[in-house]
Amino acid sequence: MKNKDFANLWSENLMANYALPSITLVKGKGSIVFDADGKKYIDMLGGIATNILGHSHPAVVNAVNRQIKTLSHVSNFYSHPNAIELAQILVRLTGDKQSRVFFAQSGAEVNEAAIKLSRKTGRTRIVAMTGSFHGRTMGSLSLTGQIAKRIAFQPLLKSVKHVPFGDIKKAKKAINSKTAMVIVEPIMGEAGVIVPPDNYLQELRAACTKYGALLVIDAVQTGIGRTGQWFGYEYSGIKPDVITVAKGLGAGLPLAAMIAVGKNSQLFEPGDHGSTFGGNPVTTAASIAAIKWIENNKTLPKCKVDFKYLASKISSISGVSEVRGAGLLIGIVLVRKISSDVSSALQAKGFLVNAANPNTIRIAPALNISRKELEQFAKAFKEVMSHVG
Repeated sequence: MKNKDFANLWSENLMANYALPSITLVKGKGSIVFDADGKKYIDMLGGIATNILGHSHPAVVNAVNRQIKTLSHVSNFYSHPNAIELAQILVRLTGDKQSRVFFAQSGAEVNEAAIKLSRKTGRTRIVAMTGSFHGRTMGSLSLTGQIAKRIAFQPLLKSVKHVPFGDIKKAKKAINSKTAMVIVEPIMGEAGVIVPPDNYLQELRAACTKYGALLVIDAVQTGIGRTGQWFGYEYSGIKPDVITVAKGLGAGLPLAAMIAVGKNSQLFEPGDHGSTFGGNPVTTAASIAAIKWIENNKTLPKCKVDFKYLASKISSISGVSEVRGAGLLIGIVLVRKISSDVSSALQAKGFLVNAANPNTIRIAPALNISRKELEQFAKAFKEVMSHVG
């Protein structure tokens, strides 16, 4: 079957909560994918920061194959070695031995878990950021600071106050002794890869400490090395109370984690929360393999070098006003509101990207993408901008 055949089947069988996909991807290897018509693409989006080592990575494939032959699933009445090992790894990456982990399947789920954890403080008020994205379930949607996504599903949680991202004065005004938690992305991904002021996270940390509110770092997009750091906030020197991570954690499989840091790791008690598939043996096997590969191959420094390379190549292109982000979470800001046209033109040339907003292209490729593939993308971007921009 061809792309058009799959499009017809999609329309006939799936709900219309997504726009009709223009292509159907059928196979991939590394950063290369192919659609149903046989067209080849370089995947510069990585499943939106999810395929952390690309497609069909040998370390992940081997780990999943071994595990599925051994033990496919257990209920949360029992433990299994992979969940324990991965939790140990995540605790180590936080740098705090008191940290404890809750596993789920998606970013929305672990942000829901963070809401519940904050209720254990005896408070209900939450401060979140305008333009943020934290999920589409009713609780996580309440945190999401995008009116277009929220309007059809009112009323949501009533105790959430949204303040402008990066505006520490308004954040401090909103945080008080009744605040249960403040949730923030180290870099706002879906909003267009927006980087906050240098001291922003430190100031939020101080305000939360002053009033006893939990500071929740939503590292769903920035986590697992994407920014050249494990979670994306480390540059600030702060210690968060909660970290939520998903997307890249499962290396393409559905896996997420909420990590409670320090004394907050003791807030949940038996029966407070759960997830049937959270910490599944197969998904955790994939995650362990991916994290070990990233560590063994010095991938985090590579991500920082890759950012500098792409920023230098693309920022000088006519029609580009700014290249922002960190590591391999990058927003290319255009002078004009033509991101959809640029995205379509790049797809026609064999590159998959995302038009995050009318004037921003978002890319989040595999962390092990090659320099040659980055060079090809930069060249194609320049060619597209010479015609579309």
